[in-house]
Amino acid sequence: MSKKILIVDDEAHIRMLIEQTLEDLEDEGVEFLTADNGESALEVITTEKPNLVFLDVMMPKMNGMEVCSRVKKQLLMDDVFIILLTAKGQELDRQKGQEVGANVYMTKPFDPELLLSKAKEVLDL
Repeated sequence: MSKKILIVDDEAHIRMLIEQTLEDLEDEGVEFLTADNGESALEVITTEKPNLVFLDVMMPKMNGMEVCSRVKKQLLMDDVFIILLTAKGQELDRQKGQEVGANVYMTKPFDPELLLSKAKEVLDL
């Protein structure tokens, strides 16, 4: 079964950047999915059940915290590993991220190496 990574960000260039950072994983059979807002992210998560989600916090329609909360607290999809990506690195935001069930909280601009190694670790590659 192929592994799936969902990249959610309302900014196209950031989605592209993350995808480029992780493109080597395609050789390992990883499939990339994208969404540009919280609502469609939730839709993709429930239908595609990705193994890993890079989720932007500040987005239209539904923010990343809310998406994360729904996935983890309401749908109880614990097998979906969620990495929240945000420009806000304050401790309070970090705590909120943990409260909604995020597995990891990363601040932008992110370190591509770290992103890739985290993805490999989560997908067990």
